[in-house]
Amino acid sequence: MNTSLEDYKIFMEAVSRETGIAALLPDEDGLVSVKVDDTFNVNFQFVKATGRILCFVEIGVLPVDAPKDVYRDLLAAGLFGRETAGGYFALERESEIVVYNYEFDLEAASKDVVVFISTIEKIIQLCDQWSERIRGAAECSPAGYRMDNHQPTMFHIQP
Repeated sequence: MNTSLEDYKIFMEAVSRETGIAALLPDEDGLVSVKVDDTFNVNFQFVKATGRILCFVEIGVLPVDAPKDVYRDLLAAGLFGRETAGGYFALERESEIVVYNYEFDLEAASKDVVVFISTIEKIIQLCDQWSERIRGAAECSPAGYRMDNHQPTMFHIQP
């Protein structure tokens, strides 16, 4: 199936009806941004070239003097999606904001809106856990930073 921006808008309308969140309607470029629990901005962007939906969430700001271990743990967590549920982290260069990214195939997601919503809820839980870990890194001195003692975020997202 060749998916279009119109297909995406129809899908997001269904998600909006199911959740009761009116703010889930995309703009003319296919971008949707909604604030969840006054904590995270969850963003969805339709990527026409791939027919996929990119979900991205800003989860925290790394301190300028963050120790190398912070970056090592973020990278290690992403190996085979081990602690990222198949998503990946990125770092915005100027602001030092860590962004969690996850991609959905629009055609597959359209088959079950409830599963899509459940997946978003799991993504928010995962982002909350990583946000706490990053916030903990900001509170620790660089020499004392360790993530080893945190519980892993090892649930699996089934889109």
